[in-house]
Amino acid sequence: MLLMPNKDWQWEFNECYKQLSISLGPDMEFLTPYKSKSLIPDALITSEFSVEHAKFYIHMLETLPKIVNMSDAAIVQTALNATASHFLLKPQMPKSWFFEISQECVYCEVGKLFLLNASGNNVLVLVVENSLQAALVMVLSKECPLTETKVLQQFETIKVMHNRLNPLKKIAQVVAA
Repeated sequence: MLLMPNKDWQWEFNECYKQLSISLGPDMEFLTPYKSKSLIPDALITSEFSVEHAKFYIHMLETLPKIVNMSDAAIVQTALNATASHFLLKPQMPKSWFFEISQECVYCEVGKLFLLNASGNNVLVLVVENSLQAALVMVLSKECPLTETKVLQQFETIKVMHNRLNPLKKIAQVVAA
């Protein structure tokens, strides 16, 4: 069963964990992986889960099961993190140099899955924000090694130029989270 938004949902900054959270009612809180240094100032105060946020979240709930094989809980987790990253993370500059250039031209849009090739490792990513030449992507793989010492964890984001995005191969169904 997928969790649907309601009027009680609100964004909060969890002072105990120093991370953005979503209050889903009086007895339930979802903790995102996003720390204060990556959040816009408005994310540090309590604010409503707006209609715009709900539309984006529902779009993710509808899109994800069609493109990736995940449990309902993983779909909700991914959709909530995608919504948080789309609306509440600070803007980023592209960091494409960590990834190899794709040999194929791709059509990029929010909610689409791609692979990034980082030092020979294929990393599954979800587009959460798209612009003319670059996209903010959220890592769906368990991790994304950038260098020997820097690794992005699942649900962390990075902005990359479109020419780094590799299409998924149609033969295999993607399994994540």
